[in-house]
Amino acid sequence: YFSFNVEGGRCEECKGEGTVTVEMQFMADLVLTCDACQGKRFKSDVLEVLYRGASIFDILEMTVNQAIEFFSEGEGGLLEKKIIKKLKPLQDVGLGYVKLGQSSDTLSGGESQRVKLAAMLGMEKLEPMLFIFDEPTTGLHFHDVKTLLKAFDALIEKGHTVVVVEHDLDVVKCADHVIDIGPEGGDKGGYLVFAGTPEEMVKCEESITGQF
Repeated sequence: YFSFNVEGGRCEECKGEGTVTVEMQFMADLVLTCDACQGKRFKSDVLEVLYRGASIFDILEMTVNQAIEFFSEGEGGLLEKKIIKKLKPLQDVGLGYVKLGQSSDTLSGGESQRVKLAAMLGMEKLEPMLFIFDEPTTGLHFHDVKTLLKAFDALIEKGHTVVVVEHDLDVVKCADHVIDIGPEGGDKGGYLVFAGTPEEMVKCEESITGQF
């Protein structure tokens, strides 16, 4: 009843989307707020069910950080602890600002990578795996980069291996092993300039990365 992905409690006018798309013949399609549920995605009888004063719509409008705070203020029952345990990895990878009901297709590539990372961090007794990240720091504030590095450390502590394709120097300097491809881009790149620790790379005069 509290899922907008399946029939039951969702609004059937908009199929739980909260919006209705009107196809226009010679113009861009119009996206309108659903009249039946007023954009709340659920039937009225489902929205009447309140958990500590909040409906399912109110909870899905919360950010991860707000939801953790909301469920922490309760009696601390098994259900609340279970919800917090599921949400905590998202906060740990710096996605505390994302709304619970946010559509996954509105996430950036870096955010999508971090959602997958959070899912893996939330799993227990996972076999050692190889994780490959493609420029996960793109668009991140340096505080978020620090949070991401902590998440990488958490994976490594669990016995996993992390390979990161990256230009961010804060990430490069924290690596155990660096493979520097260059010396520049395009026609002037593609060569193995250096392989080893960041400390050793500093001494490599050919490495532009090492100079920085």
